[in-house]
Amino acid sequence: MISKESVITGAMLILIIYTLGLSLVSQAFPAAQTSKTLSSTGSIQIQTTVGIGVYSDSQCNNALSSMSWGTLEPGGSQNVVCYIKNEGSAASTLSMYASNWNPASAETYLTLNWNYDSNPIDTDVVVQITFTLTVSASIEEITNFSFDITIVGTS
Repeated sequence: MISKESVITGAMLILIIYTLGLSLVSQAFPAAQTSKTLSSTGSIQIQTTVGIGVYSDSQCNNALSSMSWGTLEPGGSQNVVCYIKNEGSAASTLSMYASNWNPASAETYLTLNWNYDSNPIDTDVVVQITFTLTVSASIEEITNFSFDITIVGTS
């Protein structure tokens, strides 16, 4: 007959061998990294041409000179809503571009878009615009970034 001590000793040896085996397998096949966090601690400066105002509120009381994107995940996106007012003397059509990327490689992984429909904006009219910053799922080695957004009004 087998003693209790033999059964317990055998079970402990099996458990130890199993644990060591798992340890060796996990070292041979490390888990794939499934997510990274991209924090946007850098500033996004907004520059405009004469006659265009950018605001954080629809009443145009709070001028907006930068955007905060919060914490971004690879493959994700973040929206920022702002209000653009034509403060010039004639209807204007807007265009936008991003520049001065820091680090320069951020431009490869970050894409800035907006929902402006290209219709002219009359004098003193305010339009709500949503900017969307999209992060590539393959982003690497970027944890902080900054860039400038330029909004141009053409009459």
